[in-house]
Amino acid sequence: MSKSLKQKQSKFIVPPDIDWKIDQINRTLPLRDQIYVLIRSMISTGALPPGGPIEEKSIAIRLGVSRTPVREAVQRLSDEHMVEIKPQSGTRVAGISRSHVHQAFIIRRALESESVAAAAEKITDKDATRLEGNYLQHQLALDREQYVDAIRFDDEFHQMIAEIADLPLLWRAITIFKVQLDRCRHQTVPKEGFGESTLLQHKAILDALKDRDASLARQMMQSHLDLTYRGIQEFLEAELEELQRQSAN
Repeated sequence: MSKSLKQKQSKFIVPPDIDWKIDQINRTLPLRDQIYVLIRSMISTGALPPGGPIEEKSIAIRLGVSRTPVREAVQRLSDEHMVEIKPQSGTRVAGISRSHVHQAFIIRRALESESVAAAAEKITDKDATRLEGNYLQHQLALDREQYVDAIRFDDEFHQMIAEIADLPLLWRAITIFKVQLDRCRHQTVPKEGFGESTLLQHKAILDALKDRDASLARQMMQSHLDLTYRGIQEFLEAELEELQRQSAN
């Protein structure tokens, strides 16, 4: 059995608020970069599920652009193992590689452990207030079942910590690799209790930061990321079992 999950008969949760929108493109900025971000976001949220086609001509028409910036964006995504370009069968969203997910987790855990420890030594009352505001926004998004927004606020919480630590490059590096984790997170967060558990973990991290306890903050961050990864592993195992069941039928 391949370690890359194709989900030919996808059971992925597709967010209802994601779509191709021509007004998302700012024509005064480089088109290829914007199209790259747009397609990458749609892959990470599951709007474009594993195995789904990437039709450059169709995307160009819907966005009102030429095929060149679309092709350049798709090539960049191919370099990042997000899409597979096959001359004979077309371009499709790559399956979720369990190896890539595991490596992304290792990288994120190592970098965020350092980030949160440094933040605990530099946090101000103003910083703590910003994090508390983010926590409330995250909670509200979950209450409203707005899971795309919930994950955005989740990411902002971690980004804020890197900014408080004055380590913005760490978050930039994490962002490059964590898309493999995000593809799974968008499937696990809507599951009962998962989002609420994340909030409790964020609260523990925030409390440690407010106490300026670097050791405890590091411990709480590692525990948070470990639990998130455990949920992702359970999701991948369930998807693998479903593929095996489909193959047997």
